[in-house]
Amino acid sequence: MNEQARRTIASHMTYQEAERAVDHLSDQGFPVERVAVIGQDVRLVEQVTGRMGYGGAALHGAASGALPGALIGWIFGLLNWLDPVVSGLLLALYGLVFGALVGALLGLLVHAAQRGRRDFTSVSFMQPSRYDVVAEDAVVDEAVRLPAELPGGTGTGTSSGAWKGSRPRSGPAVT
Repeated sequence: MNEQARRTIASHMTYQEAERAVDHLSDQGFPVERVAVIGQDVRLVEQVTGRMGYGGAALHGAASGALPGALIGWIFGLLNWLDPVVSGLLLALYGLVFGALVGALLGLLVHAAQRGRRDFTSVSFMQPSRYDVVAEDAVVDEAVRLPAELPGGTGTGTSSGAWKGSRPRSGPAVT
């Protein structure tokens, strides 16, 4: 979407609700290419998934090194003009083993160098507190004129000429 002025036509607590609102607009023939879903009040959530010991560090390092090693070995094997398939597979296997060994050693070294400061694994993700459905100013009046009641009984009512979704809370629950 280009840098044209936009106005909020609906605000929803979940992405699925915002997606349903855009789908409803699409079903009504609205030019949805002039609509955007914007996550508001984004925060970073880091979910701890477990402990990280020397074995886990070696395993993660081996997994990180195995695929690049196999790909590099396969590419070098394809450069063999006499029998590229056999040498490609053989060098890919050697590359996989070598990459896994080097990755495991590097994983162990990095874990040892941290001296227990970060001995856990985690997954990070961004989490908005609400999702605003916005439309360009040129078409926002048309969006407001469309029936605002969504199928399934969880529709949005109209308020001051624009859709109004469920009101944002102070923040979504982290599960």
